[in-house]
Amino acid sequence: MAFFFQELVNGITTGALYALVALGFSMVYGVLQLLNFAHGDLYMIGAYVGFFVIQWFGGPDSLTIPVPLLLVIMFVLAAGLVGGLGVAIERFAYRPLRDAPRVAPLITAIGISFFLENSALLLFGAQPRVYNTPDFISFSSGIQIGPVSIDAVQIMVLVLGLLLMVGLQLLVSRTKLGKQMRAVAADREAAEMLGINVNFTISATFFLGSALAGVAGVMGGLLFNQVTATIGFIAGLKAFTAAVVGGIGSIPGAMLGGLLIGVAESFITGYISSTYTNLLVFALLIAVMLVRPSGLLSRAQLQKV
Repeated sequence: MAFFFQELVNGITTGALYALVALGFSMVYGVLQLLNFAHGDLYMIGAYVGFFVIQWFGGPDSLTIPVPLLLVIMFVLAAGLVGGLGVAIERFAYRPLRDAPRVAPLITAIGISFFLENSALLLFGAQPRVYNTPDFISFSSGIQIGPVSIDAVQIMVLVLGLLLMVGLQLLVSRTKLGKQMRAVAADREAAEMLGINVNFTISATFFLGSALAGVAGVMGGLLFNQVTATIGFIAGLKAFTAAVVGGIGSIPGAMLGGLLIGVAESFITGYISSTYTNLLVFALLIAVMLVRPSGLLSRAQLQKV
């Protein structure tokens, strides 16, 4: 039983990462009806930002600033830089194709994904960059509940992930920007006629979604301890699966889908084999689509962002 609960904790932690990336997929799809397949590579860029921040402040075993301040700088820089990159991608790659046939921005998104991945390979090399998280965050400083242990990094990922997901839901449901996002998602032309700045709203959506992916990248680096230029592909694919399973365009759906994919992946790895993890996770996607094609928490258009 202890093994079950330990795998559950591990799955929820991984699922929180997938959920943060899936939120960006859902937000962009809700506003533009665009599957932004470059989104996973923003996760990768965020992980690299976190790694280089650690190096700038002396490296993991000889930090020149306190660890809490280091973590704040890592998350803020990753959110800001990756969010800005997301806005630039929308402005120069997607906005000119906004009224083109849907296949054009889709192909562009795939091209941007390859561009980011290969740019990272060119700039940073193919060798994994290692965070060495245990050198500055003790994994033994977490919580022990009977035989189940939750280390400090898992606690941070779970708490910060939950706060970000709840904060985003409140922003979308209760703020003026959130109302503008819902209006643009429902009918872009009508929203523009009502005086809503559509370009700003779409850019804000890209910034928020990309910033979440950047933060998730730092979390992933701290949790899994290394980063390569190729981690964005599989992370983006899992996040896309989570968004579709939960109901793409639905923020609660992205959260639920991410957690389900993370828990399923953890149990498959723990009870069966890591060899079959991706096979069975994507089989779960097929099963959900056959039973409920619109996803588990699909909503009417006005409720989607």
